[in-house]
Amino acid sequence: MDASLLTIILLGIVEGVTEFIPVSSTGHLVLAAELLGFESEAQGTFEIVIQLGAILAVLVLYWRRFFDVAMGLFRLDPGALAFTRNILLGFLPSAVIGLIVYDGVKALLDSPMTVAVALVLGGIAILVLERLLKNPRIDSVEAMSWRVALGIGFIQCLSMIPGVSRSGATILGALSLGVERKTAAEFSFFLAVPTMLAASGYDLYKTGATLDSGAWGTIALGFVVSFVVALVVIRWFINIVTRYGFAPFAWYRIVAGTLAAGWLLAR
Repeated sequence: MDASLLTIILLGIVEGVTEFIPVSSTGHLVLAAELLGFESEAQGTFEIVIQLGAILAVLVLYWRRFFDVAMGLFRLDPGALAFTRNILLGFLPSAVIGLIVYDGVKALLDSPMTVAVALVLGGIAILVLERLLKNPRIDSVEAMSWRVALGIGFIQCLSMIPGVSRSGATILGALSLGVERKTAAEFSFFLAVPTMLAASGYDLYKTGATLDSGAWGTIALGFVVSFVVALVVIRWFINIVTRYGFAPFAWYRIVAGTLAAGWLLAR
C-alpha cells in the first residue's frame, strides 16, 4: 500500500476512535500528523472536515432518536421541543464565537505543544470533577433547563483550543451543571452534529475553492474511515462510561500529553 494512502487511513482511524471520547480528536490528529510526517496544503481542512464521518455515525446509530424528535416537533410534543431547544442553545455560543476566532483556531492547529499541554490539563480537570461531583440531578437531555444547555454551550467553546476536546469540554460542562454521566456523553454526541456541520461547512466555504482533486480525495478517504471506526467506538464508549466513569480517559490524557510533550521537546 502506498505510504501516503496508509497515512490517510491511519489518520481516519485516529479521528474515528477519538472524536467522541474526551481525549481531543483534533489534538490527536495534529500529533498523529506530526508523528507520521503528514503534510498537505489542505491539512487544516482535512483535520476539521473528516470529523463529519464520525458525525454521520451518530446520525446512523441514533436515527430513531432523531426521527422521534422530528415527528414530535410536528405534534408540538414538550419533550421534542425541549430536546431541540437544548441542542440549539448548546450550539449557539460556539457558532458565534467560532466565527470570531476562526483564524486563530486554524493557527493553533500548527502547534503540537499546545495540544500536549491541553491534554494534560484537561485530564486533571476530569479527575477533579469526577471526585468532587456527586448526586447528579439531570438524567435526560429533555430534562435540562435552558440555562444548563446554554452554559454547556459556552463551556464547549474551550474546545476550540486543540487538545481540549469538544466532547471533553461538553461532558465536563454537563457534569459540573448536574447532568449524570450517560446523559452528558449522549448530549455531547447530539451537540456534535450541528457544531461540526457548521465548523466543517464554514471551513469548506473559506477554503473549498482552493482544494484540488487530490485534496478532496484525501478528505473523502479520511471521512469514510472515520465513519466506520466511530460506529464501533460510540457504543463502546457508552459502556465504559456507564461502568467506570470518565477517569480512564483522564489518565490516558495525562499520560499521552506528557509523552507527547517529552517527544516534542526532545526532537
